Amino acid sequence: MSARSALALGLCLTLFLAGCGERTTDRRPEAAASPATPTASPPEPTPKPTVAPKPTRTTPPPLRPRPTKLPAGLRRTTGGKAVALTFDDGPDPAWTPKILDQLKAAGAKATFCVVGTQVRKHPQLVARIAREGHQLCNHSWRHDIDLGRRPVADIRADLARTNRAIRAAAPDAKVTLYRQPGGRWTPEVVAVAKQLGMRSLHWAVDPQDWAKPTAPTIRKRVTGATKPGSIVLLHDGGGNRAATVAACAHLIGDLKRRYGLTRIG
Repeated sequence: MSARSALALGLCLTLFLAGCGERTTDRRPEAAASPATPTASPPEPTPKPTVAPKPTRTTPPPLRPRPTKLPAGLRRTTGGKAVALTFDDGPDPAWTPKILDQLKAAGAKATFCVVGTQVRKHPQLVARIAREGHQLCNHSWRHDIDLGRRPVADIRADLARTNRAIRAAAPDAKVTLYRQPGGRWTPEVVAVAKQLGMRSLHWAVDPQDWAKPTAPTIRKRVTGATKPGSIVLLHDGGGNRAATVAACAHLIGDLKRRYGLTRIG
């Protein structure tokens, strides 16, 4: 073998031996061992604020049927010759003082059927009515014309509330009369008034001054319908009562002269 051939053979052998070493595998290093991370629980839902349930509207009990005739137990006359003037729906700061001034000038007494809400607003007028010797009459808390058709418990609460307001304004006043708004009497409201120590006050003469006729019309209607013992219905509240005040300037003196005027005690 020539020297050149021997050299080539040795070089091949060297390359062969070098290629037979352990082959490095291209492996990615494994992650270092670490404690397992627990799976996160889903967040607790935020509780909604507690909202009180809205009160449900209760259907009011149905009204009793309206009676076809007036019940027994109503007072419609004074029981004597003297006539009674009654004034409803006050007290009113515009009209009640004018009526009181006219009565005072004539030396006459009357009956004032007062509404509870008005009593609460104008207690000083209620005190004046009582102080000047006139009769106070319960005319319901808010002039509810259907009060007599409501549950008996509601009727009693209404009348008792009005009496408390009257007595708060005039502590020494006696409230012995009740007048149903609109004259819509029922046996139930008459009975409740009686239980509370009040007689039910109706009327015999109604000139309908609430409809605002003229003063001469009111005067003519009262004069033509009044008889001995009549209870006359008029208004010192509930609206503009200028015509009533003007009519009373004549009526108070005329009725006192012809029949005499009395309160209903």
